Amino acid sequence: MAAAGLNADEPVIHDGCRIQNATFGRYVEIGEFTNLLNTEIGDYSYCTQRCDFANATIGKFANIASCVRIGATDHPLDRASLHHFMYRSARYWDDAQDDAAWFEKRALRRAVIGHDTWLGHNSQIKPEVTVGHGAVVASGAVVTKDVAPYMIVAGVPAVPLRRRLPETLSARLIELAWWDWDHDCLRTALEDFRSLPVEVFLEKYE
Repeated sequence: MAAAGLNADEPVIHDGCRIQNATFGRYVEIGEFTNLLNTEIGDYSYCTQRCDFANATIGKFANIASCVRIGATDHPLDRASLHHFMYRSARYWDDAQDDAAWFEKRALRRAVIGHDTWLGHNSQIKPEVTVGHGAVVASGAVVTKDVAPYMIVAGVPAVPLRRRLPETLSARLIELAWWDWDHDCLRTALEDFRSLPVEVFLEKYE
């Protein structure tokens, strides 16, 4: 993904993206050949190339690597067939309509990604899963269950490996909610973000 100047007014969207019913916060960047459907992306969040998000709510400061899939669409398991001729029917017969109820049901099964998260390359977040604030999803992981805040998960299906930070510090960061600071406040605190240990940072800004 080529470097680009980010701004508060509109997202930087690179070549080859397909976007349908998406909203963007400030300072957002979308990598090449990414697909977005029914997706909200919060301030400062970005993804690199070839991601695929559907029916997703993504918080602020999300760090999303290449080839990540969020809210992957599914097929009906309780019918005589799995095939999408049942719900994309207008593609097959001139006198048939698509199954609007099926698509409405899909759209309601939202995946939620918290603030300050990191989704590794080629990871997948299934529908109706919440990834908590500050959590990390390892490369290649398939997340089928909710991820606690500041937890690192890996594997297929993903399981917890360890906490990113001690629970006491995690709770204090959530209470501080630095991700809601305005742009100027973030700039003022930039050197402290870079240099201070988490506990010292908290003591200074709580």
